Amino acid sequence: MKLINIRNPSEEVTFEEAVLLGSASGGGLFMPKTLPLLKNVDSLLELSFQDRSIEILSALIGDEFGRDEIERAVMQAFSFPLPLRRIEESIFSLELFHGPTLAFKDFGARFMAQIFNLILARRRSRKKITILTATSGDTGAAVAHAFFNIPNIDVRILYPGGLITSLQEKLFCTMGGNVRTFRVTGRFDDCQSMVKSAFTDDRLVRCLGLTSANSINFCRLLAQILYYFEGAAALRIMTGAKTPKPVVCVPSGNFGNLTAGIFAQRLGLPVSRFIAATNANKIVPRFLSGEEYAPRPSIATLANAMDVGAPNNWERIVHLFGGDIACLRKELFGDGMTDEEIRDILRILWAHGFLSEPHSAVGYGVLKRNLQPGETGVYLSTAHPAKFKEIVEETLGVNLELPSPLAAVKDFPIRSEDIPPDASLLKARLLEKQTC
Repeated sequence: MKLINIRNPSEEVTFEEAVLLGSASGGGLFMPKTLPLLKNVDSLLELSFQDRSIEILSALIGDEFGRDEIERAVMQAFSFPLPLRRIEESIFSLELFHGPTLAFKDFGARFMAQIFNLILARRRSRKKITILTATSGDTGAAVAHAFFNIPNIDVRILYPGGLITSLQEKLFCTMGGNVRTFRVTGRFDDCQSMVKSAFTDDRLVRCLGLTSANSINFCRLLAQILYYFEGAAALRIMTGAKTPKPVVCVPSGNFGNLTAGIFAQRLGLPVSRFIAATNANKIVPRFLSGEEYAPRPSIATLANAMDVGAPNNWERIVHLFGGDIACLRKELFGDGMTDEEIRDILRILWAHGFLSEPHSAVGYGVLKRNLQPGETGVYLSTAHPAKFKEIVEETLGVNLELPSPLAAVKDFPIRSEDIPPDASLLKARLLEKQTC
């Protein structure tokens, strides 16, 4: 697989190089130079999730890794279920929150950790790598757990103070070891901007071996492609349709998840259309309805992991459509929900016997509102309801029992350092105790 910087196509790298670099020069993002078409999708959908993932990844990056290496990475990374549940006659939910940190981010983070292990073992280098990432809630926990105490890897995570739930914070800010967390007095967009600034500092990148585990790193997206195929395979079994072409609704913040879905479609996965579902941060839905693309400071909502005013991966989606905005607006639809609407959806789902959380509720609500007669829809359930215990209990009047990953950390002290949204201060903190 060859990847290019979509801002500067003359910059071309291998998959391994893209993983280590994280982002391209000039703040650009890596994407495959060419998009292969999988010709055996029907037979792939007959396989188990792990076996199918091995086949797809071997087809994409098998020239850089041996099949045995890919198989080992898949079996280590994807060791938890991802069931498809029928919510209504024509609406299904793909549950992606059964991993160790109870969110869909476990797929990308755990696969990345396995790939980094392979690369470091191959290079036999003792030079440290520093993973720098910003999180709006769930990425931080997934990355921290996936890379915890891996030799020669440091993890540095920024998050907006007071804008993620206390249980989300406990999952990754209580660990210590090679994980250091910074609680920023600002929004997620400030955290993301600080991370971007760090990657433009060549000295810092060289000194720390800086790379990212955000969805700006293509490796994350590669792992997320895989569960879209699982959704299609499970839907075929549950509906009896040989080649179902569902409408897929994706709760969207930084738009990496939707990018992965469109990529899967380009590989040959049968999808009728995608819907980008947001909360009150409707930058993309407004653009898709004809307005100018206008990033702006994010608004704090109940679905905090989607509180993004300048989504990083939107540039990748435009690239996937060849820059053809008219085609993009024709093929992709967007819609958003207010906090009041999110609470209403939580109550509706609960009345039907389904416990949900704000992000997944956005997916269901937007899909329900936009699904046409005769269509079958799938939305992604991206997080466990208990991660948003306070919101769910307040809205539904229920008492949630904490699953073991949350119960284990609920009383642990937070180890984060409070810092202002100052890129130069972050760089100074990252360079502490460094000799370069």
